[in-house]
Amino acid sequence: MPEADGAGEQVGVGPWSGGSPPDDPRYDPELLAHGDRRNVVDRYRYWTVEAIRADLDARRPPDRHLHVAIENWAHDLNIGSVVRTANAFNAAGVHIVGRRRWNRRGAMVTDRYLHLHHHPDPAAFAAWAAHADDGARLPVVGVDNVPGSVPLEGRELPARCVLLLGQESSGLTPEAQAACDVVVHITQHGSTRSLNAGAAAAVAMHSWALQHA
Repeated sequence: MPEADGAGEQVGVGPWSGGSPPDDPRYDPELLAHGDRRNVVDRYRYWTVEAIRADLDARRPPDRHLHVAIENWAHDLNIGSVVRTANAFNAAGVHIVGRRRWNRRGAMVTDRYLHLHHHPDPAAFAAWAAHADDGARLPVVGVDNVPGSVPLEGRELPARCVLLLGQESSGLTPEAQAACDVVVHITQHGSTRSLNAGAAAAVAMHSWALQHA
């Protein structure tokens, strides 16, 4: 189905009009014939989902890659937003910890281009992280303003790591915090107790990208 922008208007391009269609297996014949209305950058116009995912994987340096994990215990609408941001920063994987089902609407179909994983609880997630990177441990960086957390600003993040985020209302569970090598918080200057979970995820991913992307 065609994708739409936030205002409900179609995005993208119509059917291929540049002469003979390209003879390239990365291109989708259906999209070439009927147009590509997906929310993708121009580089990937008319490409198949599989070709886009493969190209994203190839562009990710093996010594610098980011995973993103989200606890999912309640019906948190922010998960879709986190997934969409993970796609924007070319995350190597997105991990749902807890309930398998999550609200995909905010992802704007970007989950198609990501490697999605499920872990039933923080213990299973920690077991995965212990051998996630070709047998090597992947450091876990929690993002939450809990007691004992340290400021994200100015902190060097590992070039290979997984950011672990909690629920909008309750934050990281104690079990999830125990799985973290460190928990960082985003320094705030107003009256609200916490940032929106989707916004916090975007800030944390951007901080990693400034250092390593």
